[in-house]
Amino acid sequence: MKLLVTMTMIMVGLSFHGFVHGFQHCRSSRSISSTRSASLKAITSRYYHYRFSSLSSSSRSSSRIAGNTSSTCIIIPRKLSTTTTTTCTTLFASTDPSSSSNTNKARILFLGTPEVAATSLQRLLSESQNNHQSCPYEIVGVVTQPPKRRQRRGKEVASPVGIVAQECNIPVLCPEKAKDDGFLTELEQIYKPDLCITAAYGQYLPKRFLKIPKFGTLNIHPSLLPRWRGASPVQRSLEAGDNPVGVSVLFTVSKMDAGPIVKQQELEINENDNATKLLPLLFEMGTEMLVEVLPDVIKGTITMETASPQNEEEVVNADMIDSSEGELFVWRDSARMCHNKIRGFSMWPGTFLHVKIGNDNDDDSHDAEEEIVKMKVLESRVYKESGGSDTLLTDEIVLGPNKGDGLRVVCGDGSVLELLTVQPVTRKAMDAKSFVNGLRGRTLRWVKVLLESERVVVG
Repeated sequence: MKLLVTMTMIMVGLSFHGFVHGFQHCRSSRSISSTRSASLKAITSRYYHYRFSSLSSSSRSSSRIAGNTSSTCIIIPRKLSTTTTTTCTTLFASTDPSSSSNTNKARILFLGTPEVAATSLQRLLSESQNNHQSCPYEIVGVVTQPPKRRQRRGKEVASPVGIVAQECNIPVLCPEKAKDDGFLTELEQIYKPDLCITAAYGQYLPKRFLKIPKFGTLNIHPSLLPRWRGASPVQRSLEAGDNPVGVSVLFTVSKMDAGPIVKQQELEINENDNATKLLPLLFEMGTEMLVEVLPDVIKGTITMETASPQNEEEVVNADMIDSSEGELFVWRDSARMCHNKIRGFSMWPGTFLHVKIGNDNDDDSHDAEEEIVKMKVLESRVYKESGGSDTLLTDEIVLGPNKGDGLRVVCGDGSVLELLTVQPVTRKAMDAKSFVNGLRGRTLRWVKVLLESERVVVG
């Protein structure tokens, strides 16, 4: 009798496991029982994506969708893995984004994509978890850019924000465009956010989106607005030599980065600080500011009307950076200008100059051995601000005489730029001393490359 009961329980368990396994492999067109329809409606959106490459062998079997791993497949967010490094607790009683664990809390939708935005999301989640009773909001969903392949033949990988959301069992939406009608309808009918927060999301938000949250949309922007509105505020501010820099929390309006400012904070920086260091720091500052003002925004104390409008006469645009801007024109620009560009473009696209490696002789014949290469410049400093009577204008690049010195480049105005870390094409990054050792006594000179405006078309 005991054996019969045991076998019956095992078979029931296997049947239930098979039901769940089959349920997770269903397609949107597959019929499901009426008891599951209501809770499944919200989480079977074609905007859900999943980072398949991140799954362990045990969890992959319960998260794969048979015959469809495209960017438009249906995905039910997995439970938090026991091996993840992200600290999360269960935020919702179900994965249905239309439900809420507390009807008194404001429903927040977070939009972001890169690592700095993922850090902001983690901070907001931490605040809502550590102060669960007193925190006036909860994150009901996340919107991020669709997964991308980092390698030509690699698997699609979710954005850093998407990964954090998946690990915390938060529904993730990845519309190709934020203006997609289906995406906006889903926000209006299912997610129904009271407030939206954007942090380096990377897409323009249409008017229809901005009308959805009753408290509006807040944005973290790493500049002292209205200076440096646009796609590359940190890079452009460093390129321009700004000090201090800063971060703003503002309401989002249709015009890019033009909304009224809720809070703003300045930051004094070192002359050698670069974008790689400052961008995460500014987003951390901005997130703390955001956490501070959220209760007043939700209470209605801070609104679009009470926030500070921007002065349109002080607007400076932070245009998107083109990869061609990374070239250093040492024969034209000062050492300070080149150094600021190296700092500003440290993350992307990087900076470089063309150099000629050859024997040290004055023979201009074609027999002279020489090689022109593209050399990336990763780290620099200004050795001399302006040229004096003792400065010899030359195209030769030489290593300083003391330990820790860099490659010294005399710029067009006589100022001297020191290259501390460089990377020849197809080689690893190295300090100046290591690079010179590889020259084996050969000379190093910069090569002038004509600008597009300087080129003369013949014929």
